[in-house]
Amino acid sequence: MSQKLIDAGLMPVQMKAKLDVFMQKIQLLGETLKIDLQTLQADHIALRLNDKELARLAHKEWLKEGREISTAMINGRPIIVIELTQPFRLSHWSIECLELPYPAQGKVYPSQCWEHVEFIVPSLAKTAEEYLADVRLKYPSLASQWDELSRQGIAVKLSSPKGEGERVNNPTIAFKYQNICIKLHPHSLKKIVESEQLA
Repeated sequence: MSQKLIDAGLMPVQMKAKLDVFMQKIQLLGETLKIDLQTLQADHIALRLNDKELARLAHKEWLKEGREISTAMINGRPIIVIELTQPFRLSHWSIECLELPYPAQGKVYPSQCWEHVEFIVPSLAKTAEEYLADVRLKYPSLASQWDELSRQGIAVKLSSPKGEGERVNNPTIAFKYQNICIKLHPHSLKKIVESEQLA
C-alpha cells in the first residue's frame, strides 16, 4: 500500500468513496445541458493526475481491481484502460472500465481526482463536426441553448483522439464545468480496444 497515494487521497478505496458525490455533479451538469444521461450507457470513468509517480502508483493499485485491457499512446503519453472486476454501480449506471491517463507534459489539472465520465450516444459520424451535428439533432433542447453554454461557464471541446493501431473513429464532444467533464462519443472503449487488437 502506498503512503504517497493515501496522503493524496488517491487510493482506490478513497476514490470509490468519492464516486457518489462526483456522479451527482455529473448528473447536474447533464441536466444543465438538457441531456438525459440516465438513458445513456456510461462507458467509462477517468482519473486525472498531475504527477507521474502518483500515476505509476495508482496504476499499480488499480490493477488489483481489474485487468489492463489497453495501453495506448495518445498525445505522447500512455493512457491505461482497466476493466474492473466489479463494475461501479452508480444510480442507473454500471461502469465497467477505468481510464488512467499518465500526465501530459506541461499540463496541470486544478485537482487530482475523478475528472470525467464518457457516455455513448451512437452515431456513424467519422469526424467530431459530423458527430456534433448528430448530437444536436438528437438533443434539440441542447442545440437551442448552445450559444448560452459559454455564458454558463461550460466549455465545449471537440476532438478525435486516436491511439496507435486504432481502426475505429471515435469523435468526442467534451463539456467541461468546474473541474468535471461529461464526454460523449459514439463507440464504447471496449470496441476501440478491440479495434487496436485487430490492427
